[in-house]
Amino acid sequence: IYTGPCKVLHLSSGLLPNSGRFGIVLSDEYQVVTSLWCQLYKTHARQASGRLLLNYLVIPSKAQVKKPGYIPNLGECSHYRSKIHLKAGDKLQSPEGKPKTGRIQEKCHGPCISSSNCSRPCAKDFRGEIGFTCNQKKWQKSTETCTSLSVEKLFKDSTGASRLSVAAASIPLHILDFRAPETIENVAQGIRKNCPLDYACIIDVVKSSETTSGNIAFIVELLKNISTDLSDDVTREKMKSYSEVANHILDTAAISNWAFIPNKNASSDLLQSVNLFARHLHIHNKSENIVNELFIQTKGFHINHNTSEKSLNFSMSTNNTTEDILGMVQIPRQELRKLWPNASRAISIAFPTLGAILREAHLQNVSLPRPVNGLVLSVVLPEKLQEIVLTFEKINKSRNARAQCVGWHSKKRRWDEKACQMISDIKNEVKCRCNYTSTVMSFSILMSPKSMTDKVLDYITCIGLSVSILSLVLCLIIEATVWSRVVVTEISYMRHVCIVNIAVSLLTANVWFIIGSNFNPKAQDSNVCVAVTFFSHFFYLSLFFWMLFKALLIIYGILVIFRRMMKSRMMVIGFAIGYGCPLIIAVTTVAITEPKKGYMRLEACWLNWDNTKALLAFAIPALVIVAVNLIVVLVVAINTQRPSIGSSKSQDVAIIMRISKNVAILTPLLGLTWGFGIATLIEGTSLTFHIIFALLNAFQGFFILLFGTIMDHKIRDALRMRMSSLKGKSRAAENASLSPTNGSELMNRQG
Repeated sequence: IYTGPCKVLHLSSGLLPNSGRFGIVLSDEYQVVTSLWCQLYKTHARQASGRLLLNYLVIPSKAQVKKPGYIPNLGECSHYRSKIHLKAGDKLQSPEGKPKTGRIQEKCHGPCISSSNCSRPCAKDFRGEIGFTCNQKKWQKSTETCTSLSVEKLFKDSTGASRLSVAAASIPLHILDFRAPETIENVAQGIRKNCPLDYACIIDVVKSSETTSGNIAFIVELLKNISTDLSDDVTREKMKSYSEVANHILDTAAISNWAFIPNKNASSDLLQSVNLFARHLHIHNKSENIVNELFIQTKGFHINHNTSEKSLNFSMSTNNTTEDILGMVQIPRQELRKLWPNASRAISIAFPTLGAILREAHLQNVSLPRPVNGLVLSVVLPEKLQEIVLTFEKINKSRNARAQCVGWHSKKRRWDEKACQMISDIKNEVKCRCNYTSTVMSFSILMSPKSMTDKVLDYITCIGLSVSILSLVLCLIIEATVWSRVVVTEISYMRHVCIVNIAVSLLTANVWFIIGSNFNPKAQDSNVCVAVTFFSHFFYLSLFFWMLFKALLIIYGILVIFRRMMKSRMMVIGFAIGYGCPLIIAVTTVAITEPKKGYMRLEACWLNWDNTKALLAFAIPALVIVAVNLIVVLVVAINTQRPSIGSSKSQDVAIIMRISKNVAILTPLLGLTWGFGIATLIEGTSLTFHIIFALLNAFQGFFILLFGTIMDHKIRDALRMRMSSLKGKSRAAENASLSPTNGSELMNRQG
């Protein structure tokens, strides 16, 4: 018996490439030279129990091919039908199973050389191998072809040991076993023979298999072959069996293994195969729920020229724990009018997990991958219908998750933005108008990349914060310079205490905001992100409560004239309101929400909204304070307008100017600009409101410097006096240094 090197090649109905550990092929070009009976041997003794008669195309070395009557000794077998050429440099293995060609290392653990490759055999009962690539001196899994499935195994219970009917003349007759039943050449033949009515004979074998990358690739090819060869008359029962097989590899537990399939088009092949098979589905009732699996649902109904607007509703979960995600397909009435009076059918298929699996072909100027944020909805419609309306519920309901309506182009193997147009994006529900064609049958929504609108707002925020921080630092320097000259009375003292604490709070909050915006909570320590969120929350609340205290001081100055409060008591009240209240709110919020992991957002270091509504602990106090401060501004405006009897027009104009000035000064100091935030919370708000809100609040520090410090005539006077004093001192020092007395003293010291 010949035990030298050989190579078995896999083709056609075998479904999978290279299925096991074989001998090496030398580095010359080889061609399939003969068709042989292959039998398993151990050493040189035939084992009758291990006999597996299959038709093989074997490529031996040139030297051994010339030996008459040899039988190749193979570790494993699969069957093939066509001639193949194998060229030098192909990845092959030695009889011991060690990789030899390319930059291959024997071991797949420990340090490695960059860009080198390594492979390991699969676990017991699996054929194929696991490939590793060296990345940053560490082995990382790159491919996997481990499979336990085969065409023979699918129909093993039905057919027993299978074989082909062609034998090579070089095999001795006593080896052949003519009692074996007829061999299954391919999947279509096996299904036609064993379960032609419902395809149920393959379900148990598939569902009992592990969802390894190799098995997933096998099942994709299995479904592809069924769609190609057995889709002439698709019944409800066939569609249910077909979907059960597809559901097995669409399970959330299988998603991670899709990444290691060598064929990167496997996911798009699956989608195309399901759509092709559904095209031939027959619907008998007016409306049917055909398939109701966890990860694939199919519904259909009859339509004609007189049908009113129709819709198909889906509710599916992306995994076994989350709430269901909704999707809906609508056919507008104006489209239905295009149909003939006789009945047609409309079919829709929903996939909750396919979006995470679909891999796009690379395209210039498009960043991949683009995450899918809803169900993938496929439709099968009559050719006359071209426009449909689809509604998607967002999986990621974050406010930053902007949607983009798309259709899957089956030939280009990527999402096509031109196939759909967004109608609305309101309350986590996106409505799209899409064009249905033979190449674009599946639709979904993507998490849209940052638009030009986002970039404009980002630029405003960055520039505004920079100017604001510099302005606040300058404001504090000016206050420190003129402090002793401007804090004469209790009211003026507390007024400047408020301005200083407002500036400190806003400055500190802006710094924490910048730290949080450059922090990635997914890649870095989440406890640090919790701390950043806490301090941002605390100091922004402090800003608002100090603005509230300033408003109360203004009311106190207007209403209380004769009785004044002691400075120490006012300081205690001010710090209790300015820092005590924010501390209580911030600590309570983190204590309640953090144990449930609902304090901060997943994508940013800021208060959570989607799960626990922790953001309300900032929004409610801020908006209440803005409302109170607005009332104070109105009281000041009314108090400023004191019309006298017989006042002239010029006096009226002066009053209006004085009111306008007071409002302009108080608006940034009392935080009224934050009132524009209410408009930005409403869905579909105009971009204008977002830009106004960003401008007013990003530059709030500059406005505090301008209206709270520079426009205060007392501070300007104090600055002039301070500058005059400094100039006077410098001149006096100069004169003193040049005086004769100082000169003689200097000469005496030198002497």
